[in-house]
Amino acid sequence: MDPRAACLACLEQQPPALFEAALWIAVEHQPHLQPTELLRQLDSLQLQVRQGLPNLPARELAQPLLRRLSELDFHEDEQYPLRPQAALLNLVLQRRRGQPLSLALIAIELARRLEIPLQGVNFPGRFLVRVPGADHLLDPCSGRRLHTRECRELLQRQHGPNAELSASHLHACDARRMLQRLSRNLRQLHQQADEPLAALRDAERVLLLGPPTLHDHLARADIYQQLECPQGERFDLQRALLLSDDPAQHLQLSQRLRQLSASPARH
Repeated sequence: MDPRAACLACLEQQPPALFEAALWIAVEHQPHLQPTELLRQLDSLQLQVRQGLPNLPARELAQPLLRRLSELDFHEDEQYPLRPQAALLNLVLQRRRGQPLSLALIAIELARRLEIPLQGVNFPGRFLVRVPGADHLLDPCSGRRLHTRECRELLQRQHGPNAELSASHLHACDARRMLQRLSRNLRQLHQQADEPLAALRDAERVLLLGPPTLHDHLARADIYQQLECPQGERFDLQRALLLSDDPAQHLQLSQRLRQLSASPARH
């Protein structure tokens, strides 16, 4: 099956097969991969995790699960510059290093299998997880508890001292939003790695998985510009223009569109 179609089909299941869908994203970039083999690897990891969990009610096992993964050497990838391998789940499983979202996807799937309640939280700047109804969030890289004060401090470290924490930052997010964020991560990492064709695949997937933002269209326009595809660039600039309410940005986008119109088409 076509990897993208397989990914979307996983999301149509009830409940969505989130982890398998994320594996199909990896297959889209590495066609030789076999998701069934990767799922078997996760079976083995599940046994290791289960053996190290304390005898507690399921609702109290989310933090021990994350700590157990840390004991098994799953940690945040701190390589600089960060590479796409930090977001591709097969490589995160292999290297035991990844971005917070990638580690969270592994933890959420293990929690589902072990009947431990755990949800993803689309926190700005750093993906987090939570137990439904709990008064705190959890860092998927360590299991550290984050109460309101810690969440506010984290937000301000990411977005400046004037950033204000809101209730929407703490809400659980669904499978499509998690994979859209994963696709944005991969788009950025492939752009940084000077892999524009791979970045274009991610940019297209972002637009399929949910309502795109102005930045999503600008990011794909930049990729099309790098690939010398003015038709695609023009389409995304026009979409960005419709989404922008900033007069200065309107002017900048209009100028860029005029320049494109004055240039001969290459594709």
